This record gives sequence, C-alpha cells and structure tokens, in this order.
Amino acid sequence: MDATEIVGMLAIGFCAGMLGGLVGVGGGVLFVPGLVIFVGLSQLEAESTSLLAIVFVAALGAWRQSRYGNLRVRDGLLIGVLSPLGVLAGTALANAVTERTLELAFAAVQLFFAWSLARRALRPRDEGSDTTPAPSAANG
Repeated sequence: MDATEIVGMLAIGFCAGMLGGLVGVGGGVLFVPGLVIFVGLSQLEAESTSLLAIVFVAALGAWRQSRYGNLRVRDGLLIGVLSPLGVLAGTALANAVTERTLELAFAAVQLFFAWSLARRALRPRDEGSDTTPAPSAANG
C-alpha cells in the first residue's frame, strides 16, 4: 500500500464520517464506491472492508446523536436484532455471485434509495408541517 492509497482511504473515511454524522449515511454510500474507485478494491473486498469500518462510524454517531436526544434506542434495537442473520445470508450470497452482479446490485440499491429520497424531498409540504431545524445542543 503506497502513500496515495493511504491518503485516499483517510479522505474516504473522513468524508464518510462527515456524511454519516450529517445525513446518517457512510458505509454503503461512500466507503464502498470510494474503495472501489479510488483504492482499486474489488466490489466484494470493498463491501467486506466497509462492514468493519461501519462499526466505528455507527458507534460514535449513535453515541453523539444520543447526546442530542435524537437516538431512538428501541427502534435501533428492533432494526438491529435480525441484522446478524441478514449479514450471514448476505455475505454467503455475495461470495456466491459474480463481481458484476454485486456491482449492478449495489448500483441498483443506491439508485432506488436516491430516487425515493429525492421524490420524498420534492413532494409539496403541508402548511402545518414542521420546517424547523433539528434540535441541537445549542438550541435544545
């Protein structure tokens, strides 16, 4: 691993962490494509490496958001309770399909969520909807 790859990985980590804290994304959205495009990892290697990196982002992000009162522990636990089984199934499947299939599946998931979120954000708001910023330590 040369200095360029190290700097690239540090930049990917910082950007993914920043976006993770800002909008709740990081691993799948930035780690994977960044590792594939800028570092040259295969899709499978990038996805596997991302799983480890997500641990740190998720733990720190959840802790910090809990300090602002934004963490819904019960919801997080309900979502997370079957995640280990899903990871076991997903990693077995990822190792059974071709690299091209993984790339296309990853891109499809990204496009679906991007389209869904953009559509939701562009939807007209009700007059009574809350448009105030999220609470922060400074104002709430």
